[in-house]
Amino acid sequence: MSKYIFVAGGVMSGIGKGVATAAIGKILKSKGFKVTAIKIDPYINVDAGTMNPIEHGEIFVTDDGTECDQDVGNYERFLDENLTTDNYITTGRVYQTVIDKERNLEYGGRCVEVVPDIPDEIIFRIKKTAKKTGADFVLIEIGGTVGEYQNLLFLEAARMMHLKKPKDVLFILISYLPIPEMIGEMKTKPTQNAVRLLNEAGIQPDIILGRARLPLDEPRKRKISIFCNLAKEDVISAPDIESIYEIPINFEKENLGNRILKKFGLRSRRKGNLKDWQRLVKTIKTVQKPVKIAIVGKYFESGKFTLMDSYISIIEAIKQASWFYKRKPEISWLSAEKYEKSPQSVKELKNYDGIIVPGGFGSRGVEGKIKAIEFCRKNKIPFLGLCLGMQLAVVEFARNVCGLKEANSTEFSSNCKYPVIDLMPEQRAILKEEKYGGTMRLGAYKCKIKPKTISFRAYRLALLRSPKGEVGCLETSERHRHRYELNNEFREVLERKGMIMAGINPERDLVEIIELKNHPFFIGTQFHPEYKSRPLRPHPLFREFIRTAIKH
Repeated sequence: MSKYIFVAGGVMSGIGKGVATAAIGKILKSKGFKVTAIKIDPYINVDAGTMNPIEHGEIFVTDDGTECDQDVGNYERFLDENLTTDNYITTGRVYQTVIDKERNLEYGGRCVEVVPDIPDEIIFRIKKTAKKTGADFVLIEIGGTVGEYQNLLFLEAARMMHLKKPKDVLFILISYLPIPEMIGEMKTKPTQNAVRLLNEAGIQPDIILGRARLPLDEPRKRKISIFCNLAKEDVISAPDIESIYEIPINFEKENLGNRILKKFGLRSRRKGNLKDWQRLVKTIKTVQKPVKIAIVGKYFESGKFTLMDSYISIIEAIKQASWFYKRKPEISWLSAEKYEKSPQSVKELKNYDGIIVPGGFGSRGVEGKIKAIEFCRKNKIPFLGLCLGMQLAVVEFARNVCGLKEANSTEFSSNCKYPVIDLMPEQRAILKEEKYGGTMRLGAYKCKIKPKTISFRAYRLALLRSPKGEVGCLETSERHRHRYELNNEFREVLERKGMIMAGINPERDLVEIIELKNHPFFIGTQFHPEYKSRPLRPHPLFREFIRTAIKH
């Protein structure tokens, strides 16, 4: 029988509900339990695919092609498991399903109402995920904060589940405790108000995680305990830390895992073993030698602020590979648009050990990225192009090495003379009908990797096995999120001039990886390797990229 833990937020958003949920999952898994996690987004959007990454953060993609919230990426990284579409719920998905059922007379002709039919559909989805995964614990993170109108139906679903089986449902509130500079004292009143709002929804938190700049002291824990109606031991300190991977260690110092098990009347199936995680945290805290990586992009600028959430999986993949080699990652954000306005400024790339050009959509900053790629190619700077970054590397090579000066992607120039990057026929039909949501090439696809390439060496070192009967050939599976592909009509001319088609999708003969000859590391991937990188198992291509960057 699965146990359900609902995680809600108080006071304000952005305080780390996702990583806290993932950390709790990691702790319970270390104690011998099977764990899965669900993210609930209160948006009317059916999925995250059509959301602006500057406003919403990174769009994470699962193996089965679901475009979802970045917190699902955190769940995968902490649990070291691949999740599916069942692990992501939005208001849009729920309403769409209920309306479809009503149209199909699945409600027997009765009136369909917001309550209880919407909460019932939410509960059905949660229990379906529990059954499919066979999880002992299902963690459900409710996006946003308590008191928001959008959250009410999800909180109602949680209340209804608790009402039917109170011994199987637990509530955790993550709340922020500010320390106003002019006062200099940590304030508990906002958390008390958040608990009151949760009480109004018929829910009493069993555990409160106190997020703050500093650890919670005893007076603060005692005050929260008295005014929020729970034991002082159930008020857990969650101070700001240098790395999110330290969170499970901090929670276990406060005995959070055992507190949760005790409330469910359970015992640990094995002694909590976070030794590998502790070694990782020790590395993170002690590494000194830097490796300097620059990301040339456009989704991180919002006024005077830099929004790193747009590229969170890439950032974590860089960090994980750097720590693997006992290096301190120093990541810089460089604007592609700057290189369009001031081409000479591209020379600053010489100050870095490696350059990444990430994915993206639209023409803004594209020519600046191409200038950065050209500089990396000519100056032998380690380069990793991801999705659009790979496509622009092909455009740059076609223009400046193959002599196809008018080469481009039809995404930016629909009638260009040399469409080295172009739409697949089915994508052209989809766009003609203006169907944008969930219609790209999404999810995991096979990739055969050519022997005697840098990519082959990278994957082989990561101990990926060759399929039977194909000695000397590696096959892997990687996740995609794009519409445009390398145009096979230009493969011959590109290869003749020194571009290697290092990875091919065998089903459709599509290019997945490109490399350049006579370069220490110049690789572009049509897929997103960052989605599969894990803290204790960095992705092979990121590992090799960082290894070369260190040498460089």
